[in-house]
Amino acid sequence: MGIGGISIWQLLIILAIVIMLFGTKRLRTMGSDLGSAVKGFRKSMTDEDAGEKPDTGPADPDGANGLDKDK
Repeated sequence: MGIGGISIWQLLIILAIVIMLFGTKRLRTMGSDLGSAVKGFRKSMTDEDAGEKPDTGPADPDGANGLDKDK
């Protein structure tokens, strides 16, 4: 048995049908487009993480928030 109960022969037949429908050039193009999209996503995630500053806590440590406690 293969993946999810599909045998290797069934996977090869599906692969052959996909190659016949799309052709190797179009599949290669789709693969490279997908790879560049994943690469761009990873780059944006690492850039976002590097750009964030660590949380230093609340801006007003005593919690007054500019309000007068005596009133």
